[in-house]
Amino acid sequence: MVRRRCDWYVEVLPFIAMVGMECICVGVYTLFKAATSRGLSHHVFLVYACAVSVLVLLPAPFMSYRSRALPPLSLAILAKIGLLGLIGGSSQIMGYTGISLSSPTLGSALGNLTPALTFILAILFRMEKVSLKRSSSQAKIIGTILSISGAFFITLYKGPPIITAALKWSLSFDPLLSSSSSNWVLGGIFLMAEYILTPIFYIIMAQMMEDYPAELTVPFFYNIFVCFIAAIVALAAEHDANAWRVSDIGLASVICSGIFVQCLRNCVHTWAIRLKGPLYVAMFKPVSVVIAFVMGFFFLGDALCLGSLIGAIIISIGFYTVLWGKAKEETNEESPESVAQSPPSQKVPLLPKHQSH
Repeated sequence: MVRRRCDWYVEVLPFIAMVGMECICVGVYTLFKAATSRGLSHHVFLVYACAVSVLVLLPAPFMSYRSRALPPLSLAILAKIGLLGLIGGSSQIMGYTGISLSSPTLGSALGNLTPALTFILAILFRMEKVSLKRSSSQAKIIGTILSISGAFFITLYKGPPIITAALKWSLSFDPLLSSSSSNWVLGGIFLMAEYILTPIFYIIMAQMMEDYPAELTVPFFYNIFVCFIAAIVALAAEHDANAWRVSDIGLASVICSGIFVQCLRNCVHTWAIRLKGPLYVAMFKPVSVVIAFVMGFFFLGDALCLGSLIGAIIISIGFYTVLWGKAKEETNEESPESVAQSPPSQKVPLLPKHQSH
């Protein structure tokens, strides 16, 4: 019974949480694009969203302060969280700027580079084991390549329509689909900068969780730093006081982003990185393309095209191949035979353990 509960917590629950968060984030980003198309400044948006998240997570430091399982919150730990805030804040500023200049479609395409970059950094920082002779490592490499390829296939090849959606909701999302006035080149540069910083953020977050495994307190202080950095950028970029006024869809976008993206997503990602490693979280980036397609089919009436279907199948195969490789690797590491045969000096844990804290 204990073993089943452990399997549920380590294997099933992170998968459900990550898929759920990707669904929520796609909806929130769509709402953000609609709000910015109506005049909302993306700089002001990020400041308000982070402020909402800080208010929601306000009780977290008091709960962690009373916890005996955590080390003291020292200046060194706060400095590391500040570094996370600098990298993560810069990444979000670049990302929101890129989406406002181009479109979420371009963001989805370039975001598919995140798993590959995270995989490379995780190997360099010895957070992922790679041995070409092992089937688990082969599965992770092949699965990563397949997931990225499938996501690019969906984005770059539409193909003929196979099924036309029967329902067409009367929602006005025309600004999301209009890109004639968008600066795709400049937007692509900003998005590339975001997805270069994102893997670095995941790696530092994984190391942060080794020092201070608190899934609520770390996002609380992280959002304070991001809010501070975003406020400086917004004050420098927005000279009109009216830009700080939000209403209607802008207010809804700020509240939803603050609660679901800045707060809930950061907490879920922090927990999943501590539990499963940075590559696991990064692998859900290509899956978000499939989620965006499914939501567009059912809620916006988009047709099911051949390219989307083929790409979704490729992503699914690649995604489950990576999960199989990681599960097999973890099983081999936990087996008594592998522990007895491996020299202590060569053992590098795939996932950091925190029972000692």
